[in-house]
Amino acid sequence: MTNLIKRASAEARAFRRSGKTRIHDDTAPTRKLKRANGKPALDLDAGPRIDMPRKPRFAPVTFSEEGGVRYLHFGTEWVQGAMRLRKPDHIELEYAQQMMAWLLFLETPKRIVQLGLGAAALTKFAHRFLPRARVDAVELNPAVVVAARTMFALPPDDARLSVHEADAWDFVNDRANHGTIGALQIDLYDATARGPVLDSVAFYRAARACLTEAGVATINLFGDHPSFVRNMKHLNTAFEGRVIALPEVHEGNRIALAFSGPALCVPFAALATRAKLIEEKLGLPARKWVKGLVASLGEKPDFFEI
Repeated sequence: MTNLIKRASAEARAFRRSGKTRIHDDTAPTRKLKRANGKPALDLDAGPRIDMPRKPRFAPVTFSEEGGVRYLHFGTEWVQGAMRLRKPDHIELEYAQQMMAWLLFLETPKRIVQLGLGAAALTKFAHRFLPRARVDAVELNPAVVVAARTMFALPPDDARLSVHEADAWDFVNDRANHGTIGALQIDLYDATARGPVLDSVAFYRAARACLTEAGVATINLFGDHPSFVRNMKHLNTAFEGRVIALPEVHEGNRIALAFSGPALCVPFAALATRAKLIEEKLGLPARKWVKGLVASLGEKPDFFEI
């Protein structure tokens, strides 16, 4: 594993607004009260109020670099995202590429949402190469947003791009988002990186509610950890069994695809044609995704049904 870059800029910048000690003057002058002995006393409640700096609730955001690739960490050796410096808008990690596997089944939707910004690889890619879509990213940790902007080339918000400093739980439960998202990409990990931090049936049901009539969610899971079985069970409950997981890549990552809307019955020949087009237009290894679907099914039927 690469050595961590000792850098605290993202954390410092993110909390600079709230991290400074501030003195509030309530405009009213300090009042004098009379003590029992008749001498004046200060009314402490009316004086200046000092707010202590807010302590961050998050693990430190750190970085490392090796072989022309910059990595995001949350204070540990676990990789939370990556960017090849010479190709900042491309998706470097294979599991992150697989998060785009919904492209096999959907034309570019009107809205694509990423829950968990990380190094912003998916957000940047969709914003750059899928111009017909509005792209939203939801990230709770403000230091991660700063890191994405300053270290991973995430562009500023514009008419098509919005980054929200918000809790993913609140986002999926906001009725304003229900029925509006064609592709929902869920990658919610903390510093321990051993399983999603939101993985209940209630969360996945709310995520499903956010999808359009024919939408797809992709979820980053860890196949070699007990959380995988729990997540697949909860996903199948929330999506009524319409879930499939691609084979494991990297050090345990497995991407699950969960479908909403009418049942799908797609010829594998059509998926292969679609995969070839994705590779030509977007440079993503989509034919490997089709092979992964076949491997997950255990055989190659004529149709992919789910």
